[in-house]
Amino acid sequence: MTSETLDVVVARITRPADATVAVPKPGSAAEHLRMLASPSAMHSAVASLREASVDVTAYASTTAGYAIGPVAEVAMIRHLRQLAGVPVVTSGLAATQALKAFGVRRVALIHPPWFDAELGDLGATYFREQGFDVVALTATSLSERPDRVRPEQVIDYVSANVDASTEAVFIAGNGFRAASTIDELERRTGKLVLEANQVLLWSILAATGSKLRVGGYGRLFARG
Repeated sequence: MTSETLDVVVARITRPADATVAVPKPGSAAEHLRMLASPSAMHSAVASLREASVDVTAYASTTAGYAIGPVAEVAMIRHLRQLAGVPVVTSGLAATQALKAFGVRRVALIHPPWFDAELGDLGATYFREQGFDVVALTATSLSERPDRVRPEQVIDYVSANVDASTEAVFIAGNGFRAASTIDELERRTGKLVLEANQVLLWSILAATGSKLRVGGYGRLFARG
């Protein structure tokens, strides 16, 4: 999205070796996410990022924020900041900050079809707990395989299903590759459109004071 090159170091969080929780059974995605958001699960990943001398740490999981809730997510960020020694941002709280920056009260959440019903409900609760009026939609008409979802399908789904009463749209899920749909969706709907990876980048730039330019990708980056 940026006009310049960013070096990205990826550290995957794995199940901690000392975990007492059994490997989740199908349907317990939220429990699995809570386990991966625990301090013991993140230590190894954060240590590898410290060795890479990164400027900011981004926890790229919208659903992890949903699973633990915004209060616990703030505590997690504080803990990660102490471990990493650099600013830490997350998709969910970045979306919250962006919505508040634009004075949005009523938001439509668009979830990919691989979010189960529990995660969809947790997403709605996540934003309601922060004072938003929420309409939550799951794009069940799209493929459950992320690599088979085409931008035009996302545009058509959102345009057809977001009602006039909402002020903004948040397309959740960092694996939902929908950033390229933002400009067209804002043109068609007339609403602010946010997307998980877009808001994460916005939050990264704000946290580091970066002057990198972003061309397009919605009103969010056009805001002075």
